[in-house]
Amino acid sequence: MLRIALIAHDKKKDDMVALATEFKEILKDNQLYATGTTGGRIIDATGLDVHRFKSGPLGGDQQIGAAISNNQMDLVIFLRDPLTPQAHEPDISALLRLCDVYEIPLATNDSSARIMIQAVEKGLINWREAEHGEDWKQLDI
Repeated sequence: MLRIALIAHDKKKDDMVALATEFKEILKDNQLYATGTTGGRIIDATGLDVHRFKSGPLGGDQQIGAAISNNQMDLVIFLRDPLTPQAHEPDISALLRLCDVYEIPLATNDSSARIMIQAVEKGLINWREAEHGEDWKQLDI
């Protein structure tokens, strides 16, 4: 079971809901976390159990970043809108940087998200379990 963060900019929320709906059977076997609005939309559409952090602009990106820096996130799917300026761009940049610093797999578009979810299905993203045993599984929130 992996801890997966799901984040989507406003113009990408429909894409995230479609992705979560399509891959519901894979995602349901993992711990899902999302920023507020994205998480609510996923829950409404799929019935998946998703822990919701605050909305991205209200600190949700930073909350997920904190989880990453505490080794409490295993995969981030962040469907970004690269063509629309974001008021909280520094938070977004920090989140992406933390994924790189802590070597957290990161998908930032639909194609890479599909590849990551298929890797989850095949058990290819299991590096933490092998490295840390059972202790990595729970996120203290």
